[in-house]
Amino acid sequence: MTNPKVNAVIMAGGKGERLLPLTKQTPKPLLQVGNKAIIEYNIELLSALGIKQIHISINYLGEKIMEHLKAYPKKDLDFKYIKESKALGTIGALQLKNSFQHDYIVVMNADLLTNVDLNTIIKEFSQSNDDALIVTIPYEVKVSHGVVETKGKYVATLKEKPSYTHYSNAGIYIFKKECLNYIPENQFFNATDLINTLLDKGKKIINYPVSSFWLDIGTPQDYQKAQEAIIELNL
Repeated sequence: MTNPKVNAVIMAGGKGERLLPLTKQTPKPLLQVGNKAIIEYNIELLSALGIKQIHISINYLGEKIMEHLKAYPKKDLDFKYIKESKALGTIGALQLKNSFQHDYIVVMNADLLTNVDLNTIIKEFSQSNDDALIVTIPYEVKVSHGVVETKGKYVATLKEKPSYTHYSNAGIYIFKKECLNYIPENQFFNATDLINTLLDKGKKIINYPVSSFWLDIGTPQDYQKAQEAIIELNL
């Protein structure tokens, strides 16, 4: 079975305030990692799926992103820009774009460095009856003492130095197109707001944990990690 056709959106409107002063004159997606801007790695990840048109939401220094991508070497790629007149949160800009052609929308943050296998993820999601998917990064928390777990006022169990697995949001989502109808117009709206709204409406959302390399470049320390990691990664 071939992958279904999908629309792709890169969310690139954030200010990157934790990376100041690097982002004072340069939008975070254009910061260099190795010999490329961060956003270019994500464009390549999406174009490897055969996607020829990528929507990019922009706000802070958005004109610089547009100007930079005019010189993007793959001329068969068509960039469509969703321009926010004001900050609309991590996913609110999607209500400005109501002409997505396909049934599935892949949304990812612009500040990620990852080699996640999107091809497999999209294929598995399209074969499910679910409404949305969140790519997650599992991590383990080890507790150094005994933990009492309760049910109401009663003890349910006592565990000695247990470990718990939790999941970080990787900033990569797949939505059925109709899910975007729940994003309010002209309103600040984060991905967490949309996910919780969908859950309140009884929608089914897949947690898709991955063990791939993944880095959210949000701080100077993360930016340095990215510079070191790119040497080892085949991106």
